[in-house]
Amino acid sequence: MEPLYGPIRDYAWGSRSAIAALQGRPVPSDGPEAELWLGAHPGAPAAIERAGARISLLDVLAAEPERWLGEQGVNRFGTRLPFLLKVLAADAPLSLQAHPDAKQARAGHAADAARPPEQRNYVDPYHKPELLVALSPFEALCGFRDPAESAEALAAFGVPALDPVVTALRSGVSGLRTAVRTLLTWPQEERAGLVAAVVAAPAAGPDAELARALAAGYPADPGVLVALLLHHVRLSPGEAIWMPAGNLHAYLRGAGVEIMAASDNVLRGGLTPKRVDVDELLRVLRFEVLDEPVRQARSVGPGVDCWPVPVEDFALHRVTVGDAVPSAELAPVGPRVVLCVAGSVAVDDGSGALTLQRGQAAIGTAAGGPLRISGAGEAYVASGGLS
Repeated sequence: MEPLYGPIRDYAWGSRSAIAALQGRPVPSDGPEAELWLGAHPGAPAAIERAGARISLLDVLAAEPERWLGEQGVNRFGTRLPFLLKVLAADAPLSLQAHPDAKQARAGHAADAARPPEQRNYVDPYHKPELLVALSPFEALCGFRDPAESAEALAAFGVPALDPVVTALRSGVSGLRTAVRTLLTWPQEERAGLVAAVVAAPAAGPDAELARALAAGYPADPGVLVALLLHHVRLSPGEAIWMPAGNLHAYLRGAGVEIMAASDNVLRGGLTPKRVDVDELLRVLRFEVLDEPVRQARSVGPGVDCWPVPVEDFALHRVTVGDAVPSAELAPVGPRVVLCVAGSVAVDDGSGALTLQRGQAAIGTAAGGPLRISGAGEAYVASGGLS
């Protein structure tokens, strides 16, 4: 195991306290810090040290792919790290978005080659399922809820212009596509008036509060109303949300550890000044009710929890050690990235122990043995999902 140094993305919605506090730096930070990337994605690869200099993990993997990724990993994913571990810290809502499945990503990326750059949707040919585990109280919109609930929420505003959307939703799941398309293709010149009418309505309750909060930042964005078609969830630390392909979602506020397939394919649906390709988004979306968006941790051994997901690209474990469990062991598949989020932990895969303080990370190769973690703290372990 050796230290891993991840870059921080400074998106405008980021927090000026969460990542800085995690890493023991002064709070507030100079600007927003949205995501700490711990992986080898070309957009912002992490680095390791060699002879006193930091080298991109991309270059390290390219030089010794089988040592780092393992023969099985190379055969399945090629010479790239198939997952990306992040710390995500939001002080403002992210855009409504969805991600393609593997087949859609390959086809979309190939088709984009013939399009002008400003009309392209796919930056790579990979899917992007993702799992987020809350580090702090976390608020999110994720997956379609029962259309009947959404219909009542919109009807409560008493805005006649929304009647066609309400009618579509009252027809059940079959009306979801019509409702979303109607809202996202609302005439540009009428959008501000529609959102203003909703904000001014005497409706009360969580849906009205959410609409008004989102409209404060996006007063002419029909995504404010699309948001009301989704589950509005509040996670406690340790609870997770799993977002498979095609599920519309948006993170609203809070900090969490996020793991995903190593892709940056995002199809937006609102709450953003960026381009929204309605037709492509509708092609990718799964118009079905997400029955249970929240996932609880599952114990898989003393001090070790996980949140099982049905993909081969990644697995995520949380290890908690201290007086009750002085050390824990797990056998991650392929390369592994460890992030300490509390206290201090020693990590050893047979190549020598490395101590991580809160906010520090390490990486080990697929050639490493079982991973032993000891000390007094909490760490997240990202690895491959192949068995």
